[in-house]
Amino acid sequence: MPANTTASSGKKKKGRRARLIVIVLVLALVAGVGYGTFWSISTVRASFPQTTGSIEVEGLSGPVDVKRDSYGIPQIYADSDEDLFRAQGFVQAQDRFYEMDVRRHMTSGRLSEMFGSGQVETDTFLRTLGWRQVAQQEYDTKLSPETKKYLQSYAAGVNSYLEGRDGKEISVEYAALGLTNDYKPEKWTPVDSVAWLKAMAWDLRGNMQEEIDRSLMTSRLTTKQIKDLYPGYPFDRNKPVVQEGTVDEVTKKFDPKATATTNSSGAGAGAGSGTGGAGGTASNGTQGFQSQLSRVSDALDEIPALLGPNGSGIGSNSWVVSGKYTTTGKPLLANDPHLAPQLPSTWYQMGLHCRSITAKCKYDVAGNTFAGLPGVIIGHNKDIAWGFTNLGADVTDLYLEKITGESYLYDGRQKPFTTREETIKVAGGKSKKITVRSTNNGPLVSDRSDELEKVGEKAPVANAAPDRGDGYAISLKWTALMPGKSMDAVFELNRAKDFNSFRAAAGHFEVPSQNLIYADTKGNIGYQAPGRIPIRAAGDGTLPAAGWDRRYRWSGFIPQDELPYEYNPKRGYIVTANQAVIDQKKYPYLLTKDWGYGARSQRINDLIESKINDGVKISTEDMRTMQGDNSSEIAKLLTPYLLKIDVSDPNVRETQKLLEGWDYTQEPDSAAAAYFNSVWRNVLMLAFGNKMPKELRVKGQCLIVRPADSSGPVDDADERVRECGQRDPDTAQPDGGDRWYEVVRKMLTDENNAWWQAPSNRLDKATDTRDELLDRAMKDARWELTAKLGKDVDTWSWGRLHQLTLKNQTLGIEGPGVLRWMLNRGPWNLGGGEAAVNATGWNAAGGYEVLWVPSMRMVVNLKDLDKSRWINLTGASGHAYSAHYTDQTDKWAKGQLLDWAFTDDAVEKSTSDKLVLRP
Repeated sequence: MPANTTASSGKKKKGRRARLIVIVLVLALVAGVGYGTFWSISTVRASFPQTTGSIEVEGLSGPVDVKRDSYGIPQIYADSDEDLFRAQGFVQAQDRFYEMDVRRHMTSGRLSEMFGSGQVETDTFLRTLGWRQVAQQEYDTKLSPETKKYLQSYAAGVNSYLEGRDGKEISVEYAALGLTNDYKPEKWTPVDSVAWLKAMAWDLRGNMQEEIDRSLMTSRLTTKQIKDLYPGYPFDRNKPVVQEGTVDEVTKKFDPKATATTNSSGAGAGAGSGTGGAGGTASNGTQGFQSQLSRVSDALDEIPALLGPNGSGIGSNSWVVSGKYTTTGKPLLANDPHLAPQLPSTWYQMGLHCRSITAKCKYDVAGNTFAGLPGVIIGHNKDIAWGFTNLGADVTDLYLEKITGESYLYDGRQKPFTTREETIKVAGGKSKKITVRSTNNGPLVSDRSDELEKVGEKAPVANAAPDRGDGYAISLKWTALMPGKSMDAVFELNRAKDFNSFRAAAGHFEVPSQNLIYADTKGNIGYQAPGRIPIRAAGDGTLPAAGWDRRYRWSGFIPQDELPYEYNPKRGYIVTANQAVIDQKKYPYLLTKDWGYGARSQRINDLIESKINDGVKISTEDMRTMQGDNSSEIAKLLTPYLLKIDVSDPNVRETQKLLEGWDYTQEPDSAAAAYFNSVWRNVLMLAFGNKMPKELRVKGQCLIVRPADSSGPVDDADERVRECGQRDPDTAQPDGGDRWYEVVRKMLTDENNAWWQAPSNRLDKATDTRDELLDRAMKDARWELTAKLGKDVDTWSWGRLHQLTLKNQTLGIEGPGVLRWMLNRGPWNLGGGEAAVNATGWNAAGGYEVLWVPSMRMVVNLKDLDKSRWINLTGASGHAYSAHYTDQTDKWAKGQLLDWAFTDDAVEKSTSDKLVLRP
């Protein structure tokens, strides 16, 4: 059904919106002269793909069968690798080319060519990062000849589909753009596919946002307060992924059976325990430096979050259970990556089958991939299955750079910038030229504007820092800006036959750094931590480092042989859900100090262990049920304290009673879940949110505060000013993720902790203790939900607050009402929540809207692959009025899975449409 446009959110770029308004006005004029109905029907239908009969495709060496099931999911059969990937490109272009086209314009910093001047600033930042240049270097110098051949075949298949078709015959969005823009889709290239891995790496880049946030906090908070907000990982309560083994001191390889001893390297155990800054403490920051970092943070917000907001609590689930504990006697493997909701979904389900496995045709694989990328990213072949979650390794560092004119300081000497010129073409406007400057650390991300503004006289660096008066720039060092072989790894995973070949493939999956879980049809299970993870000679990556000091350079990367892995662990299962990979006290390398805090992973561990301890074998259905688990850890922790509050207001007492007997599950129809999550949000705002610097608070939320650089008395009313938040609601703090669970857990028994203090307002007096703040939060939540859901608490439900609206990228996100109505779908009332296994994430600082979701779910049955199950967030098609646009979403919202056919007979039985691609 059409979207509820009142549920829309997101950043509004004036230039693009103005352009889209023109489109709608033109549509209205067309309708006014009698052609509106013809435009809508003929144009929408013109782009629907042919799925039966036959089509001639240039370059094929033989016929290729494309069999689609009742959900439009394609399974491709060919006799050579080149034909297989050529057909994959053709079929994906049939269903999703507009999505592919937008992605390649994003990765190359060319959005302005499609959408006009409103995207120039975004393109400027993306050109500064240089994803496209790095992808070209990978293609030219790193990838194997075989991988290049596959990429070329895929691109040729895409171009075969595009040949002879104008925009409106490819997708309805081009028809809308064509009314005001002469943009025409260009041919696909192999590098377009490679570049998409950079976008994937960007959204899974680790702790860059935390690094910025900690630095921004220095204007308002002390070093101790910041440390309070980044507690160490709770290894005593939440188990890491790898629970045994360490690097053998003799062989210099990771040994899962080795006995770990306490690490004396100083790697540490959790976030916030080291300075990591540019040569000193973080407490000396001033407004100039905050403004510089704030500009960088704003630039991050401008980049389309193709995979989701980057922050605490965001990630994915995967786990694998040995056949010893399953009903089938063979492993079961589950995976559900948590990404931003997209329409169409980020994932594209398909099967790639060689009719006979030979040296000429080596693939028999099915699973989830990205439109625009050959091969399968997550799935299984006839021998093994694998899943991904974000490892969260710290693979980015921000560096303060002391610049003078056209040079920067390094190791006591001035070095010239490396520069390149970029021209940004703008639809309907003048092109813009920019200069990208880089140091030996990386591009200057603070060069978003034409001229670098000076920062303040001070920055969070030691007194030994160079002259502060001329200002600092900020550069980015990131592993994804170094050419690598991740595209090779995709194909190697697709044809891996055992754990050794799986690990070898993982060794080439350099970015993004992911947890890879494994199972095979012989009954083995395993895990490998891959990735190019830096070794820091000094600092810990938690704050910007001194770019002028050679001690803060990366000294190398953790050798692949020394990265943690497990193979058939004694416990009989492996869980990865963005928790710590291994106890850093027993591992010689620092992976990161910004892990997820393990709320989801430990819940999954507990669910599996409860089955094992009860002697109950785990089934495919049990795995599905676990994926839909809605339990809230923070509710379990906080609710007993809320129920002890002596509430005097009868209206608040009425809502407090909702929590009595509540089982802490967040079902869509639960009034208790709605009320608790509102209380939790208000607790966070009172205790922490209103104490954050403006750069971290939600745009438009204004407070009367002392200036950050004020030196007057604390109670000096003349010192106070009105300060308004500056951050997008999706990324503001406190976001309410499981880091905040740990923050609150550590202070709950301290009734007089200073964080419980909140100032008075015109309705409420100041709070000094825990119970006073909890009482006030319950009161605020009652009246917030009364305004949102009505006075009658019997009608309240979590799903009415916690809604998902699927928004078509670009035109559906920021277009005017008519286009959004045409292209978007929803809303759906969802259960689950932040850091639940059913991770329908929301940002407590910004509101209750669903911001990231299990973007797909799968359960692979290694005993009988045809009894595996899967579901996508939306559907196979990117065409707005196709039957397969959102035909999986209702089932997805209910936690249901679809049958997943794999063998020839099963696919044939499930086939609804058959298309033959002929030479």
